Amino acid sequence: MRMMRMGAALMALLPAVAMAQGPVVSKQTYQLHQKLLTLDSHLDTPASLDLPGWSIDEEHDVLHDFTQVDLPRMKKGGLDGGFWAIYTPQGPVTIEGFRKARDFAILRGLSIRNMVAADPANFALATEAKDAAPIAAKGKRIVYMSIENAYPLGEDVSLLDTFYAMGVRVVGFAHFAHNQFADSSTDPSGKPRFGGLSPLGKELLKEMNRIGVVPDASHSSDQVLDDLLALSTTPVLLTHSGCKAVYDHPRNIDDAHLKALAARGGVIQMNAYGAYLRASKPNPQRQEALKALYGQMREGAKLSAEKRAELLAKRQEIDRLYPDTDRPSFDDFMKHMLHALEVVGPDHVGIGADWDGGGGVVGMEDVVDLPKITAALLKAGYSEADVQKIWSGNVLRVLAAAEAGKAQ
Repeated sequence: MRMMRMGAALMALLPAVAMAQGPVVSKQTYQLHQKLLTLDSHLDTPASLDLPGWSIDEEHDVLHDFTQVDLPRMKKGGLDGGFWAIYTPQGPVTIEGFRKARDFAILRGLSIRNMVAADPANFALATEAKDAAPIAAKGKRIVYMSIENAYPLGEDVSLLDTFYAMGVRVVGFAHFAHNQFADSSTDPSGKPRFGGLSPLGKELLKEMNRIGVVPDASHSSDQVLDDLLALSTTPVLLTHSGCKAVYDHPRNIDDAHLKALAARGGVIQMNAYGAYLRASKPNPQRQEALKALYGQMREGAKLSAEKRAELLAKRQEIDRLYPDTDRPSFDDFMKHMLHALEVVGPDHVGIGADWDGGGGVVGMEDVVDLPKITAALLKAGYSEADVQKIWSGNVLRVLAAAEAGKAQ
């Protein structure tokens, strides 16, 4: 409708725009997509749960409040669920920093559990690989739990048992900066701290293998991935990553690591975070304005509804004054996915778009657009069985392997 309002003068641009927005989804493909068991391995949506006045049960608009996942949109986009992340920003590697991060992470985990408890007709907690299909068969959304950034565990790896009891089954070691467990792929120093996992990180990995938690290497350095592949007794997951052969970014993985990951039974889940898909034209005014705004929004859970509305209005004004005219597209996302599929095949690729954590591209702005992925995979020649593996079979196999490792 917005394209129509722009007038006939833009009609000549429509073929290019349509290509950027991805394939047309036929009724048959949409029905197939709705039939598949679909999981996203990295949902940052728990951050939305604590926003004032925001409800997961109500439909929201990505162009208004910039959120990307809620129950109505999950139903429209055929997303059965996924791994809901307890994300904690990296703070100081100190006793006080660990304490604050621990408390924040526990509260965020409780927010996820409360979401399920408040609406048992629509959400169900999953803790084993076998739980997913029965939950989806009942028409409910699947809620696995994960941790992005192990920083809140402090220096006590036994604290992982507490989060396991809460429901956590996947844990990533680091985020944007080095911490006590591992080197980050994007630390501001540009230099490694440990050259992979720290001694404490190796202890954490042992504990993960012992209790049945999947190791997640996304955000960690290539050397951390090397250590995980060498030391983990169960397969490794990249919950939201891309391909370095398509775009050479530290957050992406080269073909040699992809092959090593697959050889150990691991899986790469493809990210839709635009900055990791391709280079974009610099927009310094927009970046400065957003930086200032995000500084005000860091304490989002403590904001009043009125203050949040004010900050959302400022974000919309930034979009008006400094529009992002060179955003990566659905085609850019698919280039990474199709490359990974070419390198390691459909047994080792999945989907972790980083919704509500920076993911989303032109043509796939929120989870309503997910059937386009199914359409693109079918168009590329992948079978229905392949697409089912990509959407959930592979990540569930890795989870089942972690469970089996625990049993052994």
